[in-house]
Amino acid sequence: MLVEALNLVLQPSVLLFIILGVAGGMCIGCLPGLTTTMGVALVLPLTFGMDATQSILLLIGVYVGAVYGGSMSAILLNTPGTPASAATALDGYQMAKRGEAGRALGIATTSSFLGGVISCIFLILISPVLAKFALKFSAPEFFMLAMFGLCIISSISGKSMLIGLLSGTFGILIATIGIDDITGSMRFTFNNMNLFSGISFIPVMIGLFAMSQAFVGIEDIFVKSQTTKKLSHVFPKREDWGLIVKNSIGFGSLGAFVGSIPGVGADIASFIAYGQAKSMSKHPEKFGTGLPEAISAPEAANNGVTGGALIPMLTLGVPGDAVAAIMIGALTVQGLQPGPLLFQNDAPVVYAIFIGLLLANICMLVLGLNSVRLFTKVLSVPKQILVPIIFLLCFVGSYALANNVFDVIVMLVFGVIGYFFHKLEVSASPAILGLILGPMAESNFRRALLMARGDYLTFLSTGICWTFFVLILVSLLWPFAQKQWLKRKHA
Repeated sequence: MLVEALNLVLQPSVLLFIILGVAGGMCIGCLPGLTTTMGVALVLPLTFGMDATQSILLLIGVYVGAVYGGSMSAILLNTPGTPASAATALDGYQMAKRGEAGRALGIATTSSFLGGVISCIFLILISPVLAKFALKFSAPEFFMLAMFGLCIISSISGKSMLIGLLSGTFGILIATIGIDDITGSMRFTFNNMNLFSGISFIPVMIGLFAMSQAFVGIEDIFVKSQTTKKLSHVFPKREDWGLIVKNSIGFGSLGAFVGSIPGVGADIASFIAYGQAKSMSKHPEKFGTGLPEAISAPEAANNGVTGGALIPMLTLGVPGDAVAAIMIGALTVQGLQPGPLLFQNDAPVVYAIFIGLLLANICMLVLGLNSVRLFTKVLSVPKQILVPIIFLLCFVGSYALANNVFDVIVMLVFGVIGYFFHKLEVSASPAILGLILGPMAESNFRRALLMARGDYLTFLSTGICWTFFVLILVSLLWPFAQKQWLKRKHA
């Protein structure tokens, strides 16, 4: 299987797509406002004509490049290109102001690479074991798994648990549109033929993440872009390497673990790493003044998430974050179903993903150290040019899915919804994940009841179900417990 995977990945066309994906992701990531999720959503329609290996490795390249690319604007402009780089901006910009922008970018690049490699090792070691365990799942276990994914994603996304749950419920309601798989009855179709097969989640994702940001970009389209600072000595100094390696191993592992928890994401991992680095430091009072370890820790953690987020996606079919949710869509379009059977039926593709993720991180290191001056030039692209390009890509991508104008209308509607989500500071990620996990929860819920002849205790009939039940309770009660703990701490 490894030899087959190498044959798939080492084709010139596949290697080219990995390089293009990383380069494109770095451009997207370093532009403030263009998030990693938006970048992957924009590139997704371009993969429809590719084979499975080419398409998923292109998206992985964009994912890896965009997570790292956000550190460029964070360090140079004090404006994180992606939410995952917000913690990097705290000390990175202070180093840039001292004339050490090149050193800060070098530390960020090498830490990102090592953190990504650590996460890739975790992915290779854990995924096959978890997939074998997941083969024991039947309908009740899959329902409890889907509910756990919905609960934990909704509870940690957005400003509060209630807002997250409402956003996730909105996605579940959208998923109910179409013909019922079990009874064959029409649900919320309003006699519109375009709704018989339901609403495709790809136009919804493009609308919520990409088109909504294009609408936001119109508001300040005539604001001039800031100029970049001069860079020198990008390659890390000898005295920085010990710090980089130590932080990358520890916080890269932390990022891989955090990324494997559905719904957490790179932004949370980076701030956890920043807080841990500060608490472990001998001089925590200097954090925020431009410390190298305050850049290395969050960058290793947020890139560690890239491999960790793929663990639940590949083994259980539950996305680790919003980007992994889009990748589930990419695999589904290619006729592949993420989950434990993927390791049995399409093992070479899985191993190709492992190898491709490692190559994407190597490519990110090479491009980051040698071409960082070129990529930072993207920061000066006028929004008058950038915003229309995003609009065009959104329209073309939505139409290319099925050559159907209705998909373009769906994309526009959800683009408006995503715009208001942004204004109200409501996370759109739970809605997307509800749209994906909702059908999984519903179908397995009804299958389980049919198998058990209506006995609801079937959902607590095995140890796996009880484990997920406890995890669901913890995920729902944790925000309340955390608030009470913080109140007592402040008191």
